[in-house]
Amino acid sequence: MKRFTCITMFRPLCVVVLASSLGLTQAQDDAAENKPAAVEPGKVPAAIAAYLAKDKPVMGEVGAIVPPKEINKYIAKVQAAAKADTTGWHKEYASKSKPGLPLPYHENLGLTKAEYDEYLKLWDDRQFKAAQKVVLRLEEPKPGEWMVRVSGVGGPISLLRYLSTQDAWKSTNGQLKRIEDIDAAERSILGAWKGKEWRFEEKTDFVWTTENIALGKYNDGKFCLLIYRIQERISGYDKSMVIRFAPPAAAKK
Repeated sequence: MKRFTCITMFRPLCVVVLASSLGLTQAQDDAAENKPAAVEPGKVPAAIAAYLAKDKPVMGEVGAIVPPKEINKYIAKVQAAAKADTTGWHKEYASKSKPGLPLPYHENLGLTKAEYDEYLKLWDDRQFKAAQKVVLRLEEPKPGEWMVRVSGVGGPISLLRYLSTQDAWKSTNGQLKRIEDIDAAERSILGAWKGKEWRFEEKTDFVWTTENIALGKYNDGKFCLLIYRIQERISGYDKSMVIRFAPPAAAKK
């Protein structure tokens, strides 16, 4: 399974920022390569237009989703039950459940039904906590090639280039190809939102690198999201960033 998951019911509390992480099928990959889009210099690509307007700076916030601290006692109980499990039940149960959502209740999780219900109430009270403000600006340095310039800690995102003819992002690792669209549920990590996602993966005997970028919008239309993650699984390197920002004026109508 290629989705980023953890092995307890509290996967939403892990550093998991992309709700959809399935790779392209060969048919999708071939379609993307064999049907290039026409380049219209100056026109924002459809995959980006709902979230950013060309050459119009927008303020954003880098942050994380934080639930009430009272939830920690329930997390500890589930973690203790998983650690004491010698049968592998917890790992198997998590692998069969939807990534990014709390696991369905089961008595083996280490919580009573009442405790589980209280956990869900606390999880529903989670909030986006901003850590730093940034500025985002969509630019077209070359015809058909786009970039999202992000200030401050978002600098690494500025190195990516979106290629209109291929519907792919180019990074120093390679091309991030379009994968399954995101349709996140209300109880997913970031809440209810929809978006588009691109992914690069390279796996050899020595390296296993994944790089993702996603653009989306909350279902209520109040905020857009830009999410970036790069992970080197063998070394353990894992860096992710969630940026929340206002949608372009045209997208609000």
